[in-house]
Amino acid sequence: MELILISIIASIITYFVPKGMAKMVALLGAILTLAYNSFMLQSFVADGTKKFVFDTPWFSDAVHFSVGIDGISMLMLLLTNILMVVILLGAMRKEWKRESLFYSLILFMQAALIGVFVSNDGIMFYVFWELALIPIYFLCALWSETGDYKTTTRFFIYTFMGSLAMLGSFIYLGSKGIVDGHTFAYDNLVAVKLSTTESMWVGLGIFIAFAVKIPLLPFNAWQPSTYAESPTPASQLLSGIMLKMGLYGLIRWFFPMVPETHEFWSNLIIILGVIAVIHGALIAIRQNGMKRLTAFASLSHVGLIAAGIATITIVGLQGALVQMFAHGINVVGIFLCIDIIQRRTQTRDLTQLGGIAKQAPYFAALFLILVLGTMAVPFTNGFPGEILLLKSIFGYHTILGVIAGLTVILCAVYMLRMYQKGMLGKPNGETFHFPDLQKSEWPALILLSAMVIGMGVYPQWIVELTEASSENILKIIKETVEGVS
Repeated sequence: MELILISIIASIITYFVPKGMAKMVALLGAILTLAYNSFMLQSFVADGTKKFVFDTPWFSDAVHFSVGIDGISMLMLLLTNILMVVILLGAMRKEWKRESLFYSLILFMQAALIGVFVSNDGIMFYVFWELALIPIYFLCALWSETGDYKTTTRFFIYTFMGSLAMLGSFIYLGSKGIVDGHTFAYDNLVAVKLSTTESMWVGLGIFIAFAVKIPLLPFNAWQPSTYAESPTPASQLLSGIMLKMGLYGLIRWFFPMVPETHEFWSNLIIILGVIAVIHGALIAIRQNGMKRLTAFASLSHVGLIAAGIATITIVGLQGALVQMFAHGINVVGIFLCIDIIQRRTQTRDLTQLGGIAKQAPYFAALFLILVLGTMAVPFTNGFPGEILLLKSIFGYHTILGVIAGLTVILCAVYMLRMYQKGMLGKPNGETFHFPDLQKSEWPALILLSAMVIGMGVYPQWIVELTEASSENILKIIKETVEGVS
């Protein structure tokens, strides 16, 4: 509850402060939120139960403002609040029109994201899910690099329609739930027993919302153009944190609520996820635009994460959680590096770049660390999660595991191609001067690079933080399945 309030208050203050102060006030607000989150972590016991619970009737007895934090929620909060500081540090290097509004929207989105990850009520979850769409829509539309509103409108329509389908499923579950004055409580929704037909339709509504947000094929049409045309902070929010809403939703809400048909949904999601791994990677290899390349690379990576979640195993869930955290760090860092390149050279086209490493060796070294993390090189943050995910998919189906395992090769191809064409050799376009990192650019890249290496050396803290909560979710699913059988 306090985390949401801090972000909202900081957002309001940022909007009203004089021009020129907004960036510092926003950064201070994000740092304060992260500091409070870290304070909560100190007293947090990862035993699978919800901590820091706050529950009070909201706009009816059936709908409560109910929050609680378990290990999975805590991980998502840490990812959100760490990356928010990094994103703001990166954004401060540039002057933005309507500066106060720009930074206020970022902090408002932080509050909405926190609300999604701590919600303990279905309607509350939906409300914060929709609230997160409002600031990211305006960030993408008002500060678009192309001024094309078609892309942003398509993104809004995709996500809004998916959200309505989820709301319909929640209302149906609530109407059949255990009436104890809090109909839409998470525990009540999970306890509802559905017939196979009901489970299919309820699952479809929830699945569409999460599949669009992740995104999974064929719900990804909005993604590449939105990532490419949005300002860098918006691209970072979308790829680093917002898509985790969909993955988190699969773990927390989707499978525990439709366990009666979990085998059907597992098969479907694993197949779609594995297809996304190959589809996204093959398209990424052909891209010369660095932002679009990163967008399709992200599609490939989240496809693997979704497939791991759908195996409904402890290895798959924990691999997904480790990789969700690692992906957020890596993709935010890659987009930051692309933005630095674009600001120096006025392009992000690989055919017009080259030779940057000779002029900016420190930048090249930190960029390489992020590239290696994305490639899941041993002792980087991408390695532990990818191994666990591939193990879970191999255990589910050997052939699908082999196909998914191609990500190891394909990711190396498109990431090394991007680095080689952009950073090495001789400039392919006009000669340009590329200064090395400025003082304002060091903090974000150093922090991200340190996390890439730190997580690679010691990923066990995520496993320990989320293990009990993951086992609880698996227990919910298995108990319902056994009751049905």
